[in-house]
Amino acid sequence: MRPVYRLETESGTVVADHVALADGIFSRFMGLMFRKELPAGHGLAIRPCNSIHMFFMRFPLDVVFVDGDGRVVRVLDSIRPWRASSFVGGAKAAIELPGGTAVQSGVTAGTVVRMVEAPTQT
Repeated sequence: MRPVYRLETESGTVVADHVALADGIFSRFMGLMFRKELPAGHGLAIRPCNSIHMFFMRFPLDVVFVDGDGRVVRVLDSIRPWRASSFVGGAKAAIELPGGTAVQSGVTAGTVVRMVEAPTQT
């Protein structure tokens, strides 16, 4: 079973407590396509990634692009289905979250975030 991560800011604010990692060719390609929703507190980190598309999506997402040190280089707020981002220079990963999550958590360009392995639930 693949680990699940908690996304938090450098100051310890929890942004999402159930973030999956997409780091293989197929998981990166599929992302969240065709899903009906992304529940609050969930997310998907795509690595490597410096642009995203919202084709075949059904709901808006916040997308947090981070560099290799976890510093946010760009935030897309509630990007709607059937849109695409431009190339984000310096981005090494994109973290997709339910629309409005980044803003509500205070995540903006320059914020440092980290993914911490979440304890497994039995």
